[in-house]
Amino acid sequence: MAKKERLDKVLSNLGYGTRTEIKKYLKYGIVTVNGEIIKNASTHIDPENDEIIFDGEKVNYRKYIYIMLNKPKGYISATYDDVEKTVIDIIDPEYRIFNPFPVGRLDKDTEGLLVLTNDGQLSHRILSPKRHVPKVYYAHIQGVVTEDDVKAFSEGVVLDDGYKTMPSHLKILKSNDISEIEVKIYEGKYHQVKRMFESVGKKVIYLKRISMGKLKLDENLALGEYRELTEEEVKLLEERE
Repeated sequence: MAKKERLDKVLSNLGYGTRTEIKKYLKYGIVTVNGEIIKNASTHIDPENDEIIFDGEKVNYRKYIYIMLNKPKGYISATYDDVEKTVIDIIDPEYRIFNPFPVGRLDKDTEGLLVLTNDGQLSHRILSPKRHVPKVYYAHIQGVVTEDDVKAFSEGVVLDDGYKTMPSHLKILKSNDISEIEVKIYEGKYHQVKRMFESVGKKVIYLKRISMGKLKLDENLALGEYRELTEEEVKLLEERE
């Protein structure tokens, strides 16, 4: 059975106005559902199947949005903060009305792939430790990264709080005083990549997430730019090797 919702709630969630404003519009008789003028805001409709016309234009309903953001430094992965700028501040109001939130977190000084959505179930599936959805990061490391570090990461390293991480895959791209690496992890502990390198005596000085699941950051997105995901890309988010 299709889930029915109040007409004023549906229109408000789609950005046609506040619930109070929607009630006024309805009284003007400018909203029809399946050809019938509806003036009662509490009328329950099936937004996925009913035809809704608002002031002569068809309402295109969708329940969820999925956005890929190339997160820049200086923004926190939160929906609201009294002091700091959040990733939600970057996106346009037409998307904010869906009340999206970040799937997982990137530190304030970390760049790269961040997915924003209002699909709580998808977010839970991606972030669940039981699912082991991989995340790949590119980083600059202060210090020479060695094959011993690769071996340590593959066995799991012990963080500063005594937690031993799951095995991860460390790939050395350049080994020097400032090394370049890619690392694939399967969990999301607080500051995990930074703490993993601290456990082997090194420091992360630049960090960028480049993939989640099999979804890769769109190289055409400059820092601070974003776009909606395709249906195929949403599916890639949950895929493992």
